[in-house]
Amino acid sequence: MLITRRLEFDAGHRISTHNSQCRHLHGHRYVIEITLSGNIISDEGVVEQGMVMDFSEVKRIAKSVLVDKWDHAFLAYSGDAPVLQFLQSLDDHKTVIFNSQPTAENLALAAFRILNEAYQDSYGNNLRLEQVRLFETPNCWADAIREAR
Repeated sequence: MLITRRLEFDAGHRISTHNSQCRHLHGHRYVIEITLSGNIISDEGVVEQGMVMDFSEVKRIAKSVLVDKWDHAFLAYSGDAPVLQFLQSLDDHKTVIFNSQPTAENLALAAFRILNEAYQDSYGNNLRLEQVRLFETPNCWADAIREAR
């Protein structure tokens, strides 16, 4: 069974190597969709009976390990020295630094790595992260999908 939880956050970035508007500092209303797989819990008397995982728990975990850290932050590339210098000049600025350009694709991969560690088989129902879909705009997104083993 697959379940998906959708969350939103706001963040700024720039793609320093881009040949168009994205090379400028700008922001997005990002949407992240987290898809988990697992067996439906059938144990009598547990609050998760009939669920793969409680959606509120999916949200709580995602917020604590990723969304609250990226929300209202500037997502910066470690190789973008001018922007990093500027951001460091701002007192108490919320910045998240990545080792690659903060494109939708790279952010989706980073989110998958972070969330994959956070969602473990805590219910004993073979729970695992299957996909992270990151919308940069309503019409543009990237999917990071678990590779088959």
